[in-house]
Amino acid sequence: MLFEFDGKRPVIGRDSYVSETAQVIGDVVIGDNCYVGHGAILRGDYGRIEIGNGTAVEEAVVIHSPPTGLYRIGKSVTLGHGAILHGTMIGDFSVIGMGAILSIFSETGEWTIVGEGSLVRANQKIPGRMVAVGNPAKVVRDVTPEDQELWNYGKKVYVDLALKYLDKGMTLV
Repeated sequence: MLFEFDGKRPVIGRDSYVSETAQVIGDVVIGDNCYVGHGAILRGDYGRIEIGNGTAVEEAVVIHSPPTGLYRIGKSVTLGHGAILHGTMIGDFSVIGMGAILSIFSETGEWTIVGEGSLVRANQKIPGRMVAVGNPAKVVRDVTPEDQELWNYGKKVYVDLALKYLDKGMTLV
């Protein structure tokens, strides 16, 4: 569901799917070929959220922009089921694992992988092309070509799924 708030309304790009059970509120811009899954909450109520083309916001993800600020989520990003995101930037091609938490004003660089259940603390910055895991998240290794190959496949799955939802729709039974 899309909600106007404080004079601002969400903008949804071409061939992007937003589930009817998602809540997209206020100043949110979603790029082309994106997937926003069931139960996701994108709160652009006191700041702006920009999501790049080809990004997957999986089920039950919560995204909230910093107060009066911008949360920029890059292109071809995968945001895993149940992640809680309250930072300022997620770099292009990054992967945020299921149940991960990116606290307020945190940042991740391009091609960063944050492991499932990890906690990126307030103001913490994870450099590009690094894998970070744990609570608190710590860099454990470089992103490999095998990581990139696996996640490029995963990103295509969600772009294709968005198109399928747009084409087929859902039927209440």
